[in-house]
Amino acid sequence: MWRLKVADGGNDPYIYSTNNFVGRQIWEFDPDYGTPEERAEVEAARENFWKNRYQVKPSGDLLWRMQFLREKNFKQTIPQVKVGDGEEITYETATAAVRRGAHFFSALQASDGHWPAENAGPLYFLPPLVMCLYITEHLDTVFPGEYRKEILRYLYCHQNEDGGWGFHIEGHSTMFCTTLSYICMRILGEGPDGGRENACARGRKWILDRGGVTSIPSWGKTWLSIFGLFDWSGSNPMPPEFWLFPSRLPMHPAKMWCYCRMVYMPMSYLYGKRFVGPITPLVLELREELFLQPYNEINWRKVRHLCAKEDLYYPHPLIQDLMWDGLYICTEPLLTRWPFNKLRQKALEVTMKHIHYEDENSRYITIGCVEKVLCMLSCWVEDPNGDYFKKHLARIPDYIWVGEDGIKMQSFGSQEWDTGFALQAVLACNMTDEIGPTLKKGHEFVKESQVKDNPSGDFKSMYRHISKGSWTFSDQDHGWQVSDCTAEGLKCCLLFSMMPPEIVGVKMEPERLFDSVNILLSLQSKNGGLAAWEPAGASEWLELLNPTEFFADIVIEHEYVECTASAIQALVLFKKLYPGHRKKEIDNFITYAAEYIEDIQMPDGSWYGNWGVCFTYGSWFALGGLAAAGKTYHNCHAIRRAVEFLLNSQRDDGGWGESYVSCPDKKYTPLEGNRSNLVHTGWALMGLISSGQAERDPTPLHRAAKLLINSQMEDGDFPQQEITGVFMKNCMLHYAAYRNIYPLWALAEYRRRVPLP
Repeated sequence: MWRLKVADGGNDPYIYSTNNFVGRQIWEFDPDYGTPEERAEVEAARENFWKNRYQVKPSGDLLWRMQFLREKNFKQTIPQVKVGDGEEITYETATAAVRRGAHFFSALQASDGHWPAENAGPLYFLPPLVMCLYITEHLDTVFPGEYRKEILRYLYCHQNEDGGWGFHIEGHSTMFCTTLSYICMRILGEGPDGGRENACARGRKWILDRGGVTSIPSWGKTWLSIFGLFDWSGSNPMPPEFWLFPSRLPMHPAKMWCYCRMVYMPMSYLYGKRFVGPITPLVLELREELFLQPYNEINWRKVRHLCAKEDLYYPHPLIQDLMWDGLYICTEPLLTRWPFNKLRQKALEVTMKHIHYEDENSRYITIGCVEKVLCMLSCWVEDPNGDYFKKHLARIPDYIWVGEDGIKMQSFGSQEWDTGFALQAVLACNMTDEIGPTLKKGHEFVKESQVKDNPSGDFKSMYRHISKGSWTFSDQDHGWQVSDCTAEGLKCCLLFSMMPPEIVGVKMEPERLFDSVNILLSLQSKNGGLAAWEPAGASEWLELLNPTEFFADIVIEHEYVECTASAIQALVLFKKLYPGHRKKEIDNFITYAAEYIEDIQMPDGSWYGNWGVCFTYGSWFALGGLAAAGKTYHNCHAIRRAVEFLLNSQRDDGGWGESYVSCPDKKYTPLEGNRSNLVHTGWALMGLISSGQAERDPTPLHRAAKLLINSQMEDGDFPQQEITGVFMKNCMLHYAAYRNIYPLWALAEYRRRVPLP
C-alpha cells in the first residue's frame, strides 16, 4: 500500500537540504503496509473516482488523508449541524461548523507543521519524465511495477470521452497531451490496442483523425525530436547562442520571465546538441502508429509552423514566424558549420553552466516540473554517469504524488502557499485553546521554511534576484522567492508574534521580518503593482515573441493583483508592529499599490485572477488589499463596483460558481446549470465581508454561509468539486487543500465579523 512520508531525506547519498528536509513530502510503496480493511478502503476510493470521473475530474486527494486520519485516530465528536429553510444561522450553529472544520483540518497537518496536498492537473507534466527515464534507461529503477500501474491508472482516469487527453484534467482534448499520453502508455508496456477500455486505440484514433502528430505544438515537437519521433528540422530554432547575448540588447535572458527562461535554457541546449535518444524497436513502431504518411517521406521543413486548432491559444504573429524563418534559413546553417560551430560550442558550454547553477541553487528540484525533466536530461546528455544526473534522480520523488486516480507529477508542491492560508484560516477560528499545538507546529514550519540566503555567488550575472527573507511556493530547498508567498508567510509570522509564545512558540526575529519586507519592496513596479518572482519592467512588445502556442503572457514578468494585494495586507500589519522601519517607503508602497489595484479593475467591477478561477478569486484579493489600505465602500468607487459584481453573480443557492473558461476567455463565465462551488463561495464571502457588507445588508452573507454549513460533510470535510487554480491564462491547476481552507476560513470570518443571534 502507498504511504506519504514527510521531512524525510532518505538514504540517497546524492541528496542534500538547507533545512533538514522540512516540507518535503514523498510517497513510498510498501507491500506489507495496511490491513485488508484499509486496502479495501483505498480500492473503493479508486473505483468511486473511476465511476464518477466525468462528473468530478480533480481527485479528492484521499489516500494520504485516510492515512493521516487513521494514524491520528481522528473521530469527529462535534455533531453535524444543518440550517433549515427559513431558519436563521445562530452564533452557536456557526461555531459548531467552524469547530468541526477546524478539528478535521488540524488532523490533516503533517508532523513538520505543513499541510500536504496535491498540486497537479496539467497532463503534460508526467509523460516527459517517463520519456526521459526511458531514454536514460532508468525507468525500471525509478518506476518499478506498482508505480507503472498507478501512472497508467492516472492516464486512464483522465482520458476524455472522445479518446483524447486535455491540456489539463478538465480541458478539451489536445494534440500535445494526447500524443504524450499515448507514448507514455506504450513505454509502460501497453500495446497499440491496449489499455483500459481500449485507451490506446481510442487515443491513436483521435490523433490520426486530426492529421497525425505533425501538427503537435512546439513543445511537443521538441519532445518528439528528443525521442526520435520527429526530425529536429521540423522544429523552429532554439539557438543556445541566445545565452551569449550582451545585456544591452532588448531581448536578453535577464529580461525574460524566469519560467520561460528556465524552460528554454535546457531546450536550447538539447536543440543545439541535436540530441536524439536511442532508436529502439518501440520508437520505430511509434513512427508507424502516429503519422498518416511514411516517416521517411515527411517534409519536415513544411511542418514547423503547424499547430492543431485544439491546441492553439496564442497564434503566432507574422513577425514571429518571419523571425523563425530567418533563423532557420540563414542563421542555423551557419552556426552548424566551421568556423561558426566554434561559437555554438561556446554557447552550449555557457548554457550548461547556467543549468548547473540553477540545479545547485534549487538542490536539484529546479524551478518546476517542466524544467526539472529538461535539466535532468541535459545533465545526462553531458555526462550519463556524472554526479549532476545522479543528484537529479534523487529529487524525482519530490515531484511524485499519489491519489485515488493514480500517480501524477506535481507542479513542484504548494506546501508553503497552502500552509500560509491554512494557518490564517485556523487563526480566524479563534480556537487557540482547542488547537494550540496545530498553531505552534504551523508557526515552526513557516519559520523553518523562510529562505535564509540569496542565490550563491555572483547571482546577478546568472540573472537572479535576491531571495533572502522570502518564502517559496513549496519548501526552502526550492529556493525561488515568490512575492505573494512571502507576503502570506510574513503575515503569519506577524500574527503569531502577537500571541502568547508559550502557546504558539517564539516569535520570529525582527531582522528576518525586515528581510521579508525588503523582498516585497524590491518587487514593486513603477505602476505600483507587484511582480511575482523578479522585478518586472521589460518591454511589453517582447510578448510578440512568445514561442508557445498554448500560453499567453509568458515572455516577460508582469504585475499581478493577487501579489499586490497580499503585499499591502502584510505591510499594513508590519507597519502597525514596526512603525519606524522604512516608514516612508512602506507608506509609498501601499499608496501606489492601492492605486494600481484600482487602475486595473475590469469594466464589470471585478479583477482578473491570474492564479485562481478567476474573477471571483481576483476580486477577493483586491477587496482585501484595498480594505487593508484604508479604502471603504463609502470612500472608494472601486469597492462599490466590486461589491455590485459579487452580488450580481451570487447563485440562487447562495453560493458562487465560476467556470474555468473565464481564465482563457478573460470573460466572466458562470458554472453550467447555475451551480455553486464552495471554494468560490468562500472567496466571494470573504471579499464581501472585507468590504463591510455586514453593516449594509448581511442577507447575501447569511445565504452564502448557509450553503457552506449545509455542504459540510459528516466528518467535517467539504466535498471536492471543480478545479480552482490556474496559471498563464490557459492551464488549470488542482489545489486539493483549497476545499478545506477557504470554506473554513470564510465561515470563521463570518462568525467573527457578522453579527449573529
